[in-house]
Amino acid sequence: MQTIEVVGFKRANLGKKDAKDLRLEGNVPAVLYGGEEQVHFHAPAYLFRDLIYTPNVYFVTLNIEGTEYKAVLQDAQFHPVSENLMHADFLLLNDEKELKMEVPVVFEGQSPGVAVGGRLVTKLRKIKVKALPKDMPENIKVNISGLELGKSIKVGEVPVEGVEVLNNPSISIATVEIPRALRSKQSQEDAE
Repeated sequence: MQTIEVVGFKRANLGKKDAKDLRLEGNVPAVLYGGEEQVHFHAPAYLFRDLIYTPNVYFVTLNIEGTEYKAVLQDAQFHPVSENLMHADFLLLNDEKELKMEVPVVFEGQSPGVAVGGRLVTKLRKIKVKALPKDMPENIKVNISGLELGKSIKVGEVPVEGVEVLNNPSISIATVEIPRALRSKQSQEDAE
């Protein structure tokens, strides 16, 4: 799994006014959970850009005043109007403890249904998995080379090794929809 570094500074004061002042300065208040005690810190907002505004998933190296922590972004809160990042929660990684993450889906192969005019519709962009940090995949590859017109591939049909898939196995990941023009052509052929 790829890693991104976020450099932060410990917060001296906790509270709404101090958090608001940090945001006005271009910083994001954050907290690190999962250790012996919580670590409250702030980091410049631009450091979160590659971590949040991407379909990829990363481990995070938090460098808080010289002390490094291996973590994963657990949650991010955004302003309801401006959609600026307001707060971030990180979970400290423990090599012996499994964690849950949503891992992006990557499609492989060429669908025969798309080749004859169908349209590939993505229903699920991320799959929730549970694994040890060392076994966590960067993405889950889904082979669509057997996907015909009107067919779907479901979570339970995707082989994933070394991790436990937490999504319902009957949920569709992708479907090849039949366009209206092909549908009317098929119904005309069936009528003849």
